[in-house]
Amino acid sequence: MPKVLIKGRNRKLKIGLVLFVLVFFITVVFFYIKEQIKPLGIEGDSNNVTIEIPLGSTTEKIAEILEKNSLIRNRYIFRIIVKMKNVDGKLKAGEYSLNNKMDLYQIIDVLIKGSSKKTITFTIPEGYELSMIAEKLSKQNLVDKERFLELCNNVSLFKNKFDFLNELPEGLTLEGYLFPDTYEIYKDAKEEDIIDKMLARFEQVYNDKIKEKAKKLNLTMNEVITLASIIEREAKLDNERPLISAVFHNRLKKGWLLQSCATVQYVLGERKEKLTYADLKIDSRYNTYLYKGLPPGPIASPGLKSMEAAVEPADVDYLFFVANENGSHIFSKTFNEHIKAKNKYK
Repeated sequence: MPKVLIKGRNRKLKIGLVLFVLVFFITVVFFYIKEQIKPLGIEGDSNNVTIEIPLGSTTEKIAEILEKNSLIRNRYIFRIIVKMKNVDGKLKAGEYSLNNKMDLYQIIDVLIKGSSKKTITFTIPEGYELSMIAEKLSKQNLVDKERFLELCNNVSLFKNKFDFLNELPEGLTLEGYLFPDTYEIYKDAKEEDIIDKMLARFEQVYNDKIKEKAKKLNLTMNEVITLASIIEREAKLDNERPLISAVFHNRLKKGWLLQSCATVQYVLGERKEKLTYADLKIDSRYNTYLYKGLPPGPIASPGLKSMEAAVEPADVDYLFFVANENGSHIFSKTFNEHIKAKNKYK
């Protein structure tokens, strides 16, 4: 037989084999995906499952929640189908009651339509105290102010859900630990639900990076958040937070009084623009004009940048700072320099 014919036949056989393998592979993939789309529930096994899709959840996160609650077979197939339907980013946050008899397409359709449960958004600015948070939420008719504060004063109620609260010294409240951010909640949310959400956000933000740096500085979590809260109240510009942090770290190392006006304002319960000498003499462990070291606990809710500054002070030897008229600060190494700066911006 001519070699040309043999080569031609071999080539056809190879092509045929490749086509067979390709068709076989596509068939296997097709039936696998078809199987993964099916409901998880079997005959006589029907369960309703209530889940919550948090605001800002990615398709990946949603798939993880669904798989964890035994509503879908495969999170990766879920993501593929979402991509194929061109609805990535269109799945809505909310609370859903889903059934394990629903197939993957039915679940996606429900998530596209969204939850019927109404939500409302609120924002807590950085540097707010518990009393201010309660007041703001009360004005938005989201909480009963007195009950909200009563719950915040009872840390033990939340220790089972949030392990980090077990690190707080006895006698402290949740002051400083309700993370300032924008939140979406259901209109019928209770005070406990709002507190849970804010504590969960704190737990997420107070990350391993901050913990590791705190450990190197030999600071407890409460010391970090206390210092961060003072930085939050003193600083107006982000680039000055590490400098203000450095001043307080340097004073702590020297055993000096921190002399933060923000701590006195916290004791007073009002943010007076100018403190009197009488104000500075109020006897409270939170008065850093009278007592050395950090106060017993935070004086407000610090944001992430202040937390980071607390464990990453600038490498400077400043010991003083004074605010000028535009909200920035003049930093000084000596008392004489500080007095000159104070006199300049009286």
